[in-house]
Amino acid sequence: MDLPWGDERTKQFATNIGLITSNGPYGYNIMAAEWTHQLSYSPGLIGVSIDQKNATHSNIIKKKVFGVNLCAYDQNILSSISGGSSGKLVDKIGAIKELGFEFFKAKKIDVLMVKGASMQAECKLIRKIIFGDHTTFVGEVIELYPAGQKEPLILYHNKYWKVGDNIPRPQQQEMIIIKGILEKHKKDNKK
Repeated sequence: MDLPWGDERTKQFATNIGLITSNGPYGYNIMAAEWTHQLSYSPGLIGVSIDQKNATHSNIIKKKVFGVNLCAYDQNILSSISGGSSGKLVDKIGAIKELGFEFFKAKKIDVLMVKGASMQAECKLIRKIIFGDHTTFVGEVIELYPAGQKEPLILYHNKYWKVGDNIPRPQQQEMIIIKGILEKHKKDNKK
């Protein structure tokens, strides 16, 4: 069964937006990827799933490195341009610069990083896994910049959102009750 893009059921996922930067056959490029995830603390691993037809896909295959920039809440225009056109047909970096957004050269790899992003990491490709029509690139973080002061942009129901109200974790008294219930339902692991 397919999970079609834009279907009401698939719009229920809430995701951050990774601005994936690369360099290769299509030159310096940027794309918006909502499937951008931290996979491991040690070593630091980030995974990004990219359609196999994208310029960024070809760039990563060729150079084996990529930048991950989590889009900040005030970079919705940058996200829309990065995700709304192909790096095979448009110099998105040039267009984005013309709109006033800024980039800087990465320290350890030959890509541009997004100034003002919520988070920036330089990654070295360690694995690629094909899942359906996308390839998940697993990158080991080789440079991590200080955290930005801006919260990340969130994509939910095909709309952009800023992080809202904090929903607190259960209070200590509630956790004591929960711990008692979990203890009562503990499994016998002698099987």
